[in-house]
Amino acid sequence: MKERFEAQAKIIRAMAHPTRLMIVDELKSGPRCVCELTELAGVDTSTVSKHLSVLKSAGLIADEKKGLKVFYSLKMQCVLNFFSCVDLVLRANADEMQRLADSSSTAEGDEPKRNKNDV
Repeated sequence: MKERFEAQAKIIRAMAHPTRLMIVDELKSGPRCVCELTELAGVDTSTVSKHLSVLKSAGLIADEKKGLKVFYSLKMQCVLNFFSCVDLVLRANADEMQRLADSSSTAEGDEPKRNKNDV
C-alpha cells in the first residue's frame, strides 16, 4: 500500500510547479511543440525542456518527433480533473476567508449589511 502512495506522490510532485501546471493546462488544447511552450512560459528552452522531462517521467505527457520539432501531449486527460478539484478547493477557501472576514467585522460592532428584503 505504501508503494501506491509513493507512486501517487511522484505524480503530484511532478505537477507541483507553476510552469508545469501551465504546461499541463496548455496541453489540454492539444499537442504543442517546445517552441510554443517556451514562448507561453516566458522562460528559456532548456528550462521548459527540464519541466517537460519531469512531466514525462511521471507518465503525464508523451512526446512525438515531427521533423525537427518535438510535440508534447497529455497521456491522460483525467489529470485535468485534478485541476478542477484544486479550483474547487481554492474557491471554498476564498469563501471561508470571506465568511471569516465578514463575521470578524460584525463581531467588532459593524452593522451587518442588509438586503432590501431583510426585516
